[in-house]
Parts: sequence; C-alpha cells; structure tokens
Amino acid sequence: MRLGLALGYWGRGPDPAHLDLAVEAERLGYDSVWTAEAWGSDAFTPLTWIAAHTSRIRLGTAIAQMAARSPTATAMHALTLDHLSGGRMMLGLGLSGPQVVEGWYGRPFPASPLTATREYVDVIRQVLRREAPVALDGRFHGHPYRGADGTGLGKALRPITHPLRADLPVLLGAEGPKNIAQTTRIADGWLPLYWSPTRTDVHQASLAGVPEGFLIAPMTRATVCDDVAEGLLPVKAMLGFYIGGMGHAARNFHADLMGRMGYEEEARRIQELFLAGRKEEAVLAVPDAFADEISLVGPRERIAERLDLWRKGPVTDLLVTAPDPHTLRVLAELNS
Repeated sequence: MRLGLALGYWGRGPDPAHLDLAVEAERLGYDSVWTAEAWGSDAFTPLTWIAAHTSRIRLGTAIAQMAARSPTATAMHALTLDHLSGGRMMLGLGLSGPQVVEGWYGRPFPASPLTATREYVDVIRQVLRREAPVALDGRFHGHPYRGADGTGLGKALRPITHPLRADLPVLLGAEGPKNIAQTTRIADGWLPLYWSPTRTDVHQASLAGVPEGFLIAPMTRATVCDDVAEGLLPVKAMLGFYIGGMGHAARNFHADLMGRMGYEEEARRIQELFLAGRKEEAVLAVPDAFADEISLVGPRERIAERLDLWRKGPVTDLLVTAPDPHTLRVLAELNS
C-alpha cells in the first residue's frame, strides 16, 4: 500500500504549509501528492506550483470537478502538467452534486450522471491518445457541437500538442454503487471519499469486476496525538460540513453514502441540524465511531494497529490528510 499526501483545497487563502508538506512527503518516500477544488481555489494551479518544487513525487487532482471545464479543457490541463512534470500527472475527476454544479458553475446537473461521466472520460481518452480528431456523438459532451443553437461550423480537432503519455491515469471520485461499478470499467482508479477498512463489504458488489492494476485510493485524516477524542474533532468538522452542507436536503450523495455505511439515522440528523443553522451541533452529532473508523487518529501504537487493517483490504494507495510533518514521518515509518 503506497502513501499519498492529500492537501485538499484552500480555505480563505493559500495554506503556507502546503508546499513544505509536499516537499517533506517526497523526502519521506510518499508516492503522490493531491490537490482539490470546491468553489474557491482550483486544483491545477497549486499542483503545478508543487511540481516545480519537487522532482519525483506523483501529482494528482482529488478531485478536479467536471462541471468546471469542458473535457477537452481538462485534458489540456492534464497533458500540459504531465509534460512540465516529466510524466508525473494523475487526473482525478468528480461530478460533484446539483447544489455545486448549478449553484456555482451555473449549468444544469446532468439528468444521467453515469452517461455524462462516461462521455467526459471518453473525450479525455481521445485527446490523450491523439489517434484522430476528437469526435463523439454524445448526449452531454458532443464533439463537434451540433446543438440547435450552434453555427454548424464546428470542426473535429486533435490536440496540437502531442501528449507525453496516452495512458495518463484517470481516476474517478464516485460514491453511488452504479457509479463505482462503472468506474471500474472506464477509469484506471477510484477515489473513495469515505473508506472504512472494517466495512469493505459495502462496496463488494460494485468492485466485483475490478481489473488488474486498478487503483483504489481513499483519503483519510491522520493525526498522531495522545487524545483520540480531541484528534477526531477535525474529522467530525469535515463530516459535519460534507454531510450537512455539501448538498441539498433532498439530494446529498455524501449523506447517502454515510447511510449505506450503517449510519443513516445519524446522517439525517446531521443534515437537519446543519441546514437549520445549528452547525456546531451538527458537528457534535457526528458519531465518534464513524469518524474514527474512516481516519487514523491517536498515539503511534494505535495508528500502527489500525494501519494494518487498511493494508489487509483492497486499498492500493492511502491518501493522507495530515496537518504536520511529524504525522507524515510516523506513517512513513509504520508503512515501510
């Protein structure tokens, strides 16, 4: 099981510690570093900055949002950074949800998310292969565009720049069972949002057709500390925000996932509190047990025991959100 560093997205501004953490992760032998985006900082610019200050560590987006860019624009980002970094780029993509797609990006959430995702990946693959001009008679991502409001002058094109790698890895952040199953067929890897090493049966059916070499790369918060309850507070704050605020009450993929993992009643309660403006109560309503099983928190000995559970499952890459170099070092030592 390889280790990766997940830096996430910026808050109010850039985190001055991110570059130092990435450089330290490379020194410690971490395999990859990952950036993200929501509705603020983008994923590719910080990753490019990190690429310029490192030489070996692989570079991934976890995740770049599909609604933010057309598939050809995303492919341009990926192939450009792949060249500049000497072939270290990994493209992690996610569809997001209706609240973000329609509220932030100002476009309709696709009526068929599976089809939209499949077409998006298809176009990116065509760009990276550069075998012919990009052409797709798609429902959501037609190339060239043939809509009634178009000019009819669109021409199928292939990228001017020759991609460095036709097989640049594409990973998907999927949560629903059908989406995960499709991911095993069209992508090189899966980026689970929540992963419990004691509940792998939740995804067993969706992962039944996993091909050889397929990456399973969940993200987890890790903190070496003496007080487990205190160390879990940032995990609970993250869960409170995602379960309560990253989606509508009637359609929240994160809350649905928590429900499938055995915490349906608790997920709905978190939503109710968060949407009522009682955010602190929503965070406190997150069960310690759930926060604990999807993270690595506590003294070194406790983390060592729990890390063994992650190794015994199908996880190939553990993407760690760690707040300090000490935690990074401990995990590198325990995983060596």
